[in-house]
Amino acid sequence: MRPRAAAAFAVTGALLAAAAARVPPIRFEDVAASAGVGFVLENHPTDHKYMIETMPGGIAVFDYDGDGRPDIYFTNGADIPSLEKSEPGYWNRLYRNEGNWKFRDVTEQAGVAGAGYSMGAAVGDYDNDGHPDLFVAGVNRNVLYRNLGNGKFEDVTARAGIASGEWAVAAGWFDYDRDGKLDLWVVHYAKFSTADDRYCGDRSRGLRIYCHPKYFTPLANTLYRNRGDGTFEDVSAKAGIAKFAGRGMSVAFADYDGDGWPDVFVTNDNMPNFLFHNLGNGRFEETALLAGAAVRDDGKPVAAMGAEFKDYDNDGLPDLLFTALSGETFPLFRNAGKGGFVDATLQSRMGAVTLKHSGWGVGMFDLNNDGWKDVFTADSHVNDRVEMFEPAVYKEPDSVFANSGGVFQDVSAEAGMTSAKAHRGAAFADFDGDGRIDAVVSALGAPAELWRNVSPEPRHWLILRLQGTRSNRDGIGARIRIGSQYQEMTTAASYASSCAWGVHFGLDTMAVAPKIEIRWPSGTVQTLRDVKADQVLAVTEPR
Repeated sequence: MRPRAAAAFAVTGALLAAAAARVPPIRFEDVAASAGVGFVLENHPTDHKYMIETMPGGIAVFDYDGDGRPDIYFTNGADIPSLEKSEPGYWNRLYRNEGNWKFRDVTEQAGVAGAGYSMGAAVGDYDNDGHPDLFVAGVNRNVLYRNLGNGKFEDVTARAGIASGEWAVAAGWFDYDRDGKLDLWVVHYAKFSTADDRYCGDRSRGLRIYCHPKYFTPLANTLYRNRGDGTFEDVSAKAGIAKFAGRGMSVAFADYDGDGWPDVFVTNDNMPNFLFHNLGNGRFEETALLAGAAVRDDGKPVAAMGAEFKDYDNDGLPDLLFTALSGETFPLFRNAGKGGFVDATLQSRMGAVTLKHSGWGVGMFDLNNDGWKDVFTADSHVNDRVEMFEPAVYKEPDSVFANSGGVFQDVSAEAGMTSAKAHRGAAFADFDGDGRIDAVVSALGAPAELWRNVSPEPRHWLILRLQGTRSNRDGIGARIRIGSQYQEMTTAASYASSCAWGVHFGLDTMAVAPKIEIRWPSGTVQTLRDVKADQVLAVTEPR
């Protein structure tokens, strides 16, 4: 290394270390038991090691009854090989937030116990009636629930024209054609039948493991266009996405090139990821390789799982972060503008702090309200016998990575992450209205965790709840800026999960936000001035 380059490198390293040292503390405590959240994810593990057993766990957080408090919905498995919820232990579960960190199981009253082997959940008000609806993705069986607004849901899958028959892991709502009605994107993994019973592992030792993804035939994603009459049209072929088969795990949305149209990022398991650029004419082009978002700089695809499409470095451009297995890091692609991404995994230190971890669920939120988005991951390896074959760990505690100026450090131990489990889904919300982002995490065969954020240093915050009038009711796709911070309204999150309760900003020491700019999907630009911090603010789109 040249002397000048070495000196610059050393100075940069010193600055990064100094920046990391200034991170305000982040603390959590698990209150699931005292809060009445007793959910256990029943994945029905078998000696056959069917791949579906290790992949459930999506969670939705949304205010289903309109009382202003986020509620929790857990997806759950089913009996194998029947793939039926043969007993209540396999039911999906809805917990109503009754305030003061108390939750009540209202699954039966709400009618959302589900059917089949469920995987992911996606929330969006597809009929614009003011009540958030729920889509549940599953193994060869999907369910669309319409929220009736009286605490109950109605299964409208068949009437709406939503198909089943393929293994769907995740889904997300967005308005791809900007007609004011939410459309549905469904992510598929691979062809699956319990009749397919390949043996993987070491027969001589009697060790059977989950097969490598390469043995599974990938499937294309499905795009359902909302007709506005309660029914949907499969426009996958028409939109140009049907020809791209992958082993999809999660989906995230953002307008990465600033052209006003929402784009789609799909993580693929041991295959290059997809980045579907919205052309604005009802069609998409797959641009991941050209854009630099398909694989890491070394050219190798990883076991990409949960995803976030958010601005981690406060430059106004949405970046890409996704979880993977130990030895692969959790890759972070920085949006360099002009439609391109650069691999910033090492520069941000995300590579160094995640190299030994395996992750599923992921959330990029400002956990200490200092104005920088931190990262929370739900960790565990995919293979429950990995320790017999590799220098890796199966069960892990969750992880917390604090962000200071775009540089991350592992603060998991200080944050209270000590419980090693086979974690899967993760979802995030401010459950108690104190402005600090909390988390809920599922785990295979173990009690779910409800992490209350008890970070000790009080800092200012703001949560915006959007209501579209010319745009979709949820305001999904709206772009919001406060100072150097940028957010885009979305309910797609994490691994096979959904967060539908508002848009959070940490404001650090700023007691008043001088200017808030909202660009609605309709094209309307709204400006709010001198907004007091430390509140949940409802914002209606101007007509």
